[in-house]
Amino acid sequence: MPVTHELHDRIAARYPGDWLVIENESHRHNVPIDSQTHFKVTLVSAQFEGVSRVKRHQALYQLLDDLVAGPIHALALHLHTPDEWQAMHESTPDSPDCLGGGRG
Repeated sequence: MPVTHELHDRIAARYPGDWLVIENESHRHNVPIDSQTHFKVTLVSAQFEGVSRVKRHQALYQLLDDLVAGPIHALALHLHTPDEWQAMHESTPDSPDCLGGGRG
């Protein structure tokens, strides 16, 4: 199963009905074409109410531990409550460009 699908299936099973977008950002890095190593996850869930940002990240890393230890090299997590998401005007910041790996 492609890594993108595995990420989506696991997160959607744990946070059903919540807003979820997974972006493969591998093409922005110095990796082979069609790599699945760098991802941005945006998840909006009422389950995050009263949960610190650190605890939110820990929950996702625990859910995805074998993927982070294996094929995933970088995982940007944007985890919000519905109110936080609305206050951000329902937008996720752009990821920075890759600065390493021999790119100039």
